[in-house]
Amino acid sequence: MSEDPDSEHHAGRWRRVRIPDTLRPPPKPQHTGGEALSARGKPKPQLPVSDHVQLIALEPRLLRRAVVLLLVILTLYQLALWLFGATGHFLFLILLAWLGAIAMEPAIRWFERRGTSRAIGTSITMFIGVILFGTVIVMFGGVFSAQIAQLARSLPNIINEVVLWVNGQFDLNINPNEIIQQFNLDANIIANFASDFAGGIVEAFGSVFAVVFDLLTVLVFSWYLAADSPRLRRTIASWLPPKRQRVMLKVWDISLAKAGGFVASKLILALISAVAHAAFFWFIDLPYWLPMGVFAGFTAQLIPIIGTYLGVAAPLVISLTDQPTDGIWIIVFATIYQQIENYYLTPRVSRATMNIHPAVALGAVFAGIAIWGPIGALIGIPIAAAIIAVLDTYGERYEIIAEMSEEPASEQMDESTAADQDLSKQQPDQDTVTAGKSRDLGSD
Repeated sequence: MSEDPDSEHHAGRWRRVRIPDTLRPPPKPQHTGGEALSARGKPKPQLPVSDHVQLIALEPRLLRRAVVLLLVILTLYQLALWLFGATGHFLFLILLAWLGAIAMEPAIRWFERRGTSRAIGTSITMFIGVILFGTVIVMFGGVFSAQIAQLARSLPNIINEVVLWVNGQFDLNINPNEIIQQFNLDANIIANFASDFAGGIVEAFGSVFAVVFDLLTVLVFSWYLAADSPRLRRTIASWLPPKRQRVMLKVWDISLAKAGGFVASKLILALISAVAHAAFFWFIDLPYWLPMGVFAGFTAQLIPIIGTYLGVAAPLVISLTDQPTDGIWIIVFATIYQQIENYYLTPRVSRATMNIHPAVALGAVFAGIAIWGPIGALIGIPIAAAIIAVLDTYGERYEIIAEMSEEPASEQMDESTAADQDLSKQQPDQDTVTAGKSRDLGSD
């Protein structure tokens, strides 16, 4: 039984007695907030807490969930990188197949308008394309590879002769050896490249089986993407709600019609230009006429703005090492052909296609080359064409304000100010008339 400190025991019973406060022991300190007792029992100094600081309690359950979620995200990211690295070549082949499918789209729709089924039209278009490509390879493949190998071997001599010609014409002192060393045009490296290229293009890409497998992959998927495009479109649309299905179908049709026509027109113009330039270079007996013709034709179409000049610059430099007067004929022919292409060929070939701003097309080419290498020049433009076609269809445009119109508002204000000045010259000043009247009245 515990005793009350305020009570006393008298004669077998308890009596409560009040003890004065002065005799009471001091109360024990109550520790709150940031105070804490040390090992000796003394309170630790309290840490200052600001009113703007918000303390966050980390619950173990939420912390474990966050850690697990972070690990899952990192695992999925690493898995995606691994899958992309393992299937990167296959995805690139699928991209080439898509490029071939949209390039065949105008011809396939031409067959469909004449009552031919889409599968048969795709087969006929692909068969004609394979026959033409195979014929060109058989007829000119050997000449092309041999001239490329010879051009690679002669590249240091070509640079030397061009630099000597420039030094003689413009009284310069350029060292050709420094240029050769700067571009790492060593004789052994060029000889190895030339021997590999002369041995055949197959060795440059790998084994015969790998090349055949890649070509079959591109052809099969090109046929499937082109012939079975409506069913593929319906399959993708079945995963979307009805409102989004209409948008998806519209975007699909626009992308195929516009981008496909753009790619097809560029390929046709590039082939015509390559044949015309190669024939002219052969006629003037230009060295390496076939590679120079192909380079001039495709560069002018695939690289906007500067492609025409780059395509002519290479054969022009080659002509300086053989017959400098041929350079004049090359410039004359390129100028005439460019006018024919701009005013006759392009309006007829690109009648139903879309127009892409040259700066956008040039950026798409450079981006494609940076991502996929040289073949990216063919892939970047159709992707940009599809994106621009969708934006042109669903993008909202507004009227141009007066300050941004072709005739700036400042010019209009200048014209109105000039008109007011002319009018003021014709009419007398009101103050002058009033002053004259007052003088007349004063004289009277």
